[in-house]
This record gives sequence, structure tokens and C-alpha cells, in this order.
Amino acid sequence: MNQPSPVRFVDFDTCVEATLSRVGKRIVLGLPVAIGKPNPLVNAFVKRAVGDPSLHLTIVTALSLRKPRWHSDIERRLVQPLAQRVFGDYPELEYVRLIEQQRLPDNIEVIEFYLEPGAWLGNEHLQQHYLSANYTHVARDAMRRGLNVIAQIVAPPPPGEAAPGLLSLGSNPDLTADLLPEIAAMRDSGRPFVLIGQLHRELPFMYGDALIAADTFDFIVDTAPFPLFCPPNLPITLTEHAIALNVSALIRDGGTLQVGIGELGDGIVYALQLRHRQPAVYREILHSTGILDRHRPLIESEGGTAPFEHGLYGCTEMLADGFLDLYRSGILKRHVYQNARLQRLLDDGRIDDRISLQTLEALHASGMRRMSLAEFNEFRDVGVFREEVQYDRGMLISPDGAHIPVNFQDPASRVEISKTCLGECLRNAVLVDAGFFFGPKGFYAGLRQLDAMERRLFAMHGISFVNELCGPEWELKIAQRRHARFINTTMMVTGLGAAVSDALADGRVVSGVGGQYNFVAMAHALPEARSILCLRATRTAKGVTASNIVWSYGHTTIPRHLRDIVVTEYGIADLRGKTDREVVEALITIMDARFQDRFIADAKHSGKLPAGYRPTATARSNVPQRLKQEFAVWRKQGLFAELPFGSDLTPHEVVLAKALKRLAAKMESWRGRARLAIDALRRAGTSEEIKPYLTRMSLQRPISINERIQQRLLGAALRDVLSERD
Repeated sequence: MNQPSPVRFVDFDTCVEATLSRVGKRIVLGLPVAIGKPNPLVNAFVKRAVGDPSLHLTIVTALSLRKPRWHSDIERRLVQPLAQRVFGDYPELEYVRLIEQQRLPDNIEVIEFYLEPGAWLGNEHLQQHYLSANYTHVARDAMRRGLNVIAQIVAPPPPGEAAPGLLSLGSNPDLTADLLPEIAAMRDSGRPFVLIGQLHRELPFMYGDALIAADTFDFIVDTAPFPLFCPPNLPITLTEHAIALNVSALIRDGGTLQVGIGELGDGIVYALQLRHRQPAVYREILHSTGILDRHRPLIESEGGTAPFEHGLYGCTEMLADGFLDLYRSGILKRHVYQNARLQRLLDDGRIDDRISLQTLEALHASGMRRMSLAEFNEFRDVGVFREEVQYDRGMLISPDGAHIPVNFQDPASRVEISKTCLGECLRNAVLVDAGFFFGPKGFYAGLRQLDAMERRLFAMHGISFVNELCGPEWELKIAQRRHARFINTTMMVTGLGAAVSDALADGRVVSGVGGQYNFVAMAHALPEARSILCLRATRTAKGVTASNIVWSYGHTTIPRHLRDIVVTEYGIADLRGKTDREVVEALITIMDARFQDRFIADAKHSGKLPAGYRPTATARSNVPQRLKQEFAVWRKQGLFAELPFGSDLTPHEVVLAKALKRLAAKMESWRGRARLAIDALRRAGTSEEIKPYLTRMSLQRPISINERIQQRLLGAALRDVLSERD
């Protein structure tokens, strides 16, 4: 069945009414993860449902992004101007506002499979309507719930860049690309379905599965673009730098990388750049921090410390801005192609990107005898054969019309093919395969500024391609994903190696499973891959510090039988293939020394450690003070900065954010409040050092009693933060 040209709209309400006329008053609306949502159009659907109780609207989505919120007047003074400057006129999602205010009407249901981390622990609607599913299963589950509308922003091609009639799913082919066959089947069977694209000319025009025909859509909405959500880079703490430094030594040159957004991701990118650009300094740091001495066998077998001669390829569900930094640094340079046999020959060094008779000889030596039509098309797409060459029933038809038997066993046939049919160089390479992206303003601008050939290197795909091995392309994925290092974060790790990443013991959801299980399982399925789960050794809440390596916990995201590598700021624990006793002992070496005795006692009580076990002296030195001492000399030399890639936050805002965090932490306990009050009274007055910060908060000349109290409390917290920086 031919799909008619899409109907175009210039206002949202008319589009909503047209959708209702096609699918009726029971709408199951699929929205992309993160920035791909057409917020103004979504708000029109919500407005329509709020005004008509007979309409039932179910929204299936994830990561419904919000501008930063504040919870007190002193927080407002920091956040409100920052949010206006960074996020501008970003339109908030109306259903999020209704959920926050607990005013979501009964005829609107919001189902999310990944929540804004930690933001909705106390919200009954989202806790009750959370969908626990692997990322790769979400499309299936949405269809089972009656999905009949998808809406997302799409990018029109820049002038002269793509053929007429093409659009790009931009940041979010992740689920839509996987659902297109299902949508086509629904249309063919006469079942109503509406696919809506809202044009957004600031959305980067991406390739891969993101490139689709405009007539795939039923409706196109063409209005003025709204600002894309753009979280700023946040400061990288010493703890995150330490974790990242350990991780960077586990990355194999010529391998594959998955890493996400945030401070730890930025820290890993920074450490990889340090390894590549200043290898002697990098190795000296590994020696001085003890990382190389403690983990030398693992680093030599799984990672390395040398610069990246062959480079890395990215296979990551989220394309984070760090991948652009790796590309600019000359680290992200391992090209992959859409043919498994060719990829293996390239990675083994038996061919290079120049096409010649040697290429055919290598293909023959690899076991290739004949060539199917599918193989011919793959070879021609990547440049082995010239564009004009054709294939017909086992024969190549050269540009001059000659018919040449495709018999790789025959030397004469290989020579004849090389004379008239071969291209010059391999083409259509990819450096990253990803499912979705979002990041700071500079990231979107950086993608837009790449020329078309460079942007094609960052291919966007359906999540089933990125997060899974199974499917028709499994052999290609195995060939491309050599020495994969899939890096994720977790909240806690149990004594026997299970990971707690998405929820608390009482069942409340912190974030979601997302693709973490996908990548952990894939690391065990691929022949050379490793899963690396990273976590801080401790956490502090209400003035109490606790270990994130715990003997047991009432919830699990990654089961113990999939345990692999765990990294904290104190080192690396290789848990793959280890017995329970070996796992427990390895985790003790990377946990904070203050919590080892209780952990060891629990392990002995459970019979997992012998009665005479004692931790090593090195493990007993796992305290924050040691880390500060080890990194101090390097930070004085300008290394391991808080914001090595810059930020949309000003330096004053970075310091103020730390001060407010310190203030909030002290206010959580009565002892902290007492100490804060004493300090504020003892050190009254505004020194020259803190005046610029008070000015930023409009507290330089307090008028009311409340403002005077805020000035005193903030001043005390600022002095603490600034003294630690000196």
C-alpha cells in the first residue's frame, strides 16, 4: 500500500483534531526519550484531554526533561537566573507540571520506562506507572499497550545536503526506527496509526537509520523551533576523576567504547585524552597513584597505557558530547564498515582502506569462494566495487559491459576483477553507532557544524541494532564490536557482585533499567568484551556517610551471575569467573576502609570468608585523604580540572552550587545546623573574597531579616568551599 504525502499543519490544535479524527478518542501516544519530544504539540494533546474527560490519553515515554527546580528562596537566587540564561524559552511539558502538582486528571496516564534520576521518588503517579523494561523491549511493550500515535521532532536537511523528500529523526531514531515495520503492517491491515513529525531546524540532521522519507509521516507540523533542552557540563569531582583514571587503563586500543553523559563520562574522556596526548605523564600518574602496580596484569591483558594508534569505535545507546571530544582528539578513529568479513580483515591488519588486488587475495584467503547478491551489494556500498558495476547470477558486469565470473578461487578471475571493477578506497565508514543523544548547547552546535561526510560518521540507529547482538546482523556486530568496553554507573554493589542501579529496596524507582542490562549481557556474549560498572565507594545523606558496597540489598538490577568488572575511586575489582570468596575479597580491595570491618564480619557470618581472613594494608588505606594526597601534585600542575571541557555555568555559579550543596547537607542534621549557626555568627561580615558570590545571589546588601540570615549562612558555606580550593 502506497503511503500518501503527509498532511502539513502550521498550528498544533488542528493537528490534534486531525489525529483524533483518524484514531478516535483513545490515544496511546509514544514520545521519544529526552530531547526528541515535540513539547508544544504534546502540550496541545494534553490540553485537549484536560478539556474533554471523554478522551483517554496514555503517554509512553522516558526522560521527560525539566528546567532545574529550586526548593527554597536561597536556591531560587542561584537557579532562576541560571535556568533562564541556559535554557531560555524551553517549553515545559504540561503533563510534567500536572504530575508535579498532583493534578493529572484520571483520563491522562503517563507511563515512563526511565525517570529523571532521583526526581520522582515521592510521586505516586510515576511510581505506580513506571514500566520496568529493557530498552530493547520497550517498542514491543508499547505496541501491546495499543500504541497508535507517535510524535517527535525531525530535522529537515540543510540546503543542498540531502535528496528532496528526506527527513532525519535526528536525536531519536532509537524506538521509532524499530517501530516502522510495525507501523507499516498496521497501515496495510487498515488499523489506524498516526506518525507525526514536527520540523525543528536546529536539530542536527543525522544519518543511519535516522534518515527516512518524508512520506513515512502522516502529518508534518511546521512551526517556529523551540529551544532544545541543553543541560550544562557539571564539575568533575576528585572521586569521579579517580574512577575515570582507573577505567581509562582498561580501554583497549583498536576496541569499542560505550560511555554516557555526565561527570563520570566527561572524566573518562579526559583521562583517555591524557593517555593519548601525554602518555609519559599518564603512566607516571598511574604509577604514583598505585593503579598500575595494583592492576598491572589486568591492564596488560584487557586495556593499555599507550596512545591510541588504531583508535576506538563507539557503540553506545547514547551519543554523548564526549564522543565529539574523542573524535577531535584523534582517539575516535577506528572505522567500521557494513561487512563482517571485510571488518575482520581490516582489524587483523590484512588489508587497509585502499582497494586493490591484495584486497581480493585477502578475501580469498579468508575463505571466500563465491559471492551472493547480498554480499555484492555490501561490497559495492562500502566501495570495494565501483558504483557502475552490476551483478547478475554469479557474474560481475564491468563498466565496459564485460561479464566476469565471480570465482575467488581462480587467480585469473581475481586479476580480471581487479582491472575493471574495483573502487579506489573504502567508503561509508562509521565511527559511532548510537540510539539517541542529548547534551549541552555546544554539543548540538558541534554536530550541526560538521560537514555532511563527517556527520555520517556518527550514525544513529534503532535501539535494537545498538543494544542487542541478536538479529540478522549479529555476525556484523560481533566483527565490529571488538574488545568492547561497555561502561555504566550503578548505585550499589552487593557482596556477591550483584548491582543495584535503578531502584531502592522498598521498590521505589530512582531512574530505570534503560539499556544497562542489555550492555552487561552483551559484554558476556561478545568474545572479547567486558562490562565495567562504576560507583562511588560511599554516599552521604543527612550527615551520615554509608558504603555503596553492601553485603546484601533488597533489590537487584544486574544479577550476580553477570558480574564482571567493578570500579570505584579506590581501584578495580575483576569479578568475572571468580568464586564467591574471590568476589568478596576483590570488593574489599576497592571499598572505603571505614566500612570494611562490618562487611568482613557479614561475609564471615555467611560463610563466604574464612575466620582468619584479614584485609591487606593497601585496602586499609582506602580513605578520601589518601586520594586527595595522590592527586594534589597533579592538580597543582593543572591536570584533573573540574571543567576540562568548559561549561555553560559561570565559575561563580560552580562555587555557589557547591556552597548550597554544603549548606543543604549541614541542614539535614541538628548537629550540622548547630555548627552552621555557630560558624555564621563567629565569622560574620562579608570579606572581599565572597562579595562577588553574594552579588551574584543579590545578597550583597540584605534588606530583610531573612536576607541577612541567608547572607550569613551562605557566607559560612562559601568560606568552607573556598578554603578547600586553596
